[in-house]
Amino acid sequence: MLTAEGGLELRPRLSEIPAHVGVIMDGNGRWAASRGLPRIEGHRRGLEALRETVRAAIDFGLDYLTVYSFSMENWNRPIEEVTDLMGLLKRFIRNDLKDLHKAGVKVRVIGARDNLKPDIRALLVEAEDMTRANTGLTLIVAFNYGSRQEIAAAARALAEDVLAGRVKASDIDETLLAQRLDTAGLPDPDLIIRTSGEQRLSNFLMWQAAYSEFVFLPMHWPDFDRRAFASALHVFSERERRFGGVTARGQADKVKS
Repeated sequence: MLTAEGGLELRPRLSEIPAHVGVIMDGNGRWAASRGLPRIEGHRRGLEALRETVRAAIDFGLDYLTVYSFSMENWNRPIEEVTDLMGLLKRFIRNDLKDLHKAGVKVRVIGARDNLKPDIRALLVEAEDMTRANTGLTLIVAFNYGSRQEIAAAARALAEDVLAGRVKASDIDETLLAQRLDTAGLPDPDLIIRTSGEQRLSNFLMWQAAYSEFVFLPMHWPDFDRRAFASALHVFSERERRFGGVTARGQADKVKS
């Protein structure tokens, strides 16, 4: 993973690179508090970490990167902080969208939009429309997102289909429900990274993370950089993923025993 000089290689030499990585970007406020700075400064520095993470995801050869940018529960924060977060979203789209488009990044936004202000909804649509035909990294932004709410909405959609006669109740399975999730058409995340030392999903991709690997990092999100990302990918590459079965390595260990 490291060069002879101790520097990080552009593309880590790993046995396996995950196709899809989800990131819970946690710890902006605590990063700021530990430095005697206002919380908004932590969010600003977190935005810089997001930019570097997207660049690293492209360099590392990921196909999909999902970032948890704003949860439904975040509306419970002080109105001043929510206003600041909305301002940062606007700034990110206005300042970074052209660069993302130029780099071939395809932006997809998941989460509820009904309760968003028209200008925010318009920016989200603009980001998706401008990059729709791109074939590089797909950046999925989980904004105003909650996994429980997402699953409940999918269940309601299925119930409506049953009432309308489009689907038989006896035919409902995992595939039909997954097709009604916000992530329909996307592969499940192979790896989920969370910063700040917390070890929970916090209502993030709970259905999709059924067989994800997890890496929890003690650093706050503004300190997350290319080196930390590469380290998490290295941990992932050392994991043995069995999906409820037995791998060739497991069979070999069984024979030896």
